[in-house]
Amino acid sequence: MNISIKSSGDFLSNVAEQKTVFILGLSSDIGLELAKRYSEKEFVVIGTCRDSTKIQTFCKENQIHSISCDVSDDKSISSAILSYSNLHRPWDIFISSVGTMTPIGKFVEVTFSEWEKSVEVNAIKQLSILHALFPFRRKGAMCHVAFFAGSGTNGPSPNYSAYCASKIFLIKMCELLDDEISDMNPFIIGPGWVRTKIHCQTLNSEQQAGSNFERTQEFLESDYPGTSFDEIFNCINWCIKQGKPIAGGRNFSLVHDLWHDNEAPILIKQLIEDKNKFKMRRFKNTD
Repeated sequence: MNISIKSSGDFLSNVAEQKTVFILGLSSDIGLELAKRYSEKEFVVIGTCRDSTKIQTFCKENQIHSISCDVSDDKSISSAILSYSNLHRPWDIFISSVGTMTPIGKFVEVTFSEWEKSVEVNAIKQLSILHALFPFRRKGAMCHVAFFAGSGTNGPSPNYSAYCASKIFLIKMCELLDDEISDMNPFIIGPGWVRTKIHCQTLNSEQQAGSNFERTQEFLESDYPGTSFDEIFNCINWCIKQGKPIAGGRNFSLVHDLWHDNEAPILIKQLIEDKNKFKMRRFKNTD
């Protein structure tokens, strides 16, 4: 696949001191909103999408570079990595916002090749791109890596096994990366209900989605706004600000955890005292 880089003038060469955020899945609803907010904060923003021509106007207006990349295709990934390396821009923040809920249905009733592909897109390919981009991080500084968890990671979510298993994979990988890499602050955020187009996959699946079909329909038809993009942006930056000692290797719930304003000191104290908090552990019941 040919790589297409959309730019606005030569602004990359003029901002050597600016920090760079790399967004995997720039054309996703969350990816676009994060890109816009980081651009407004004067970050250099570089992102990927399957068809960069679809967001060409957006990129031009917001001075964002888009690299065409289909994360399900190894050749496309290799081309995208080469294209990024040619920009000579070390990245400071890596955010992955790609994902799919399909196939939706009971594990034994969906096509296994589709199930396997979903796990690859939702976890393995994202990690392969992080692995390939790691040498291009800013040297001598802490780099930050943000993934998104989803529904079902803290409880069963029937008929979404590929999606849920992939997210749990990423949760554990954040722990491992945190232990293995001294200059990386990897964390994962569960954003809760967000009004994005990914919910169309559930609505299109109807009976295969089970009880989640009605839950999704009720959410989309309700007045409940769900998690805002500002909240997602703020939560990511809170984790970055706290750094590796507090956020590294953790699985945060944007909706339920006490990271907001006056509550934050309580959470920070808990995280300092309990290195296993928000990590995948099983403890013996001492009661």
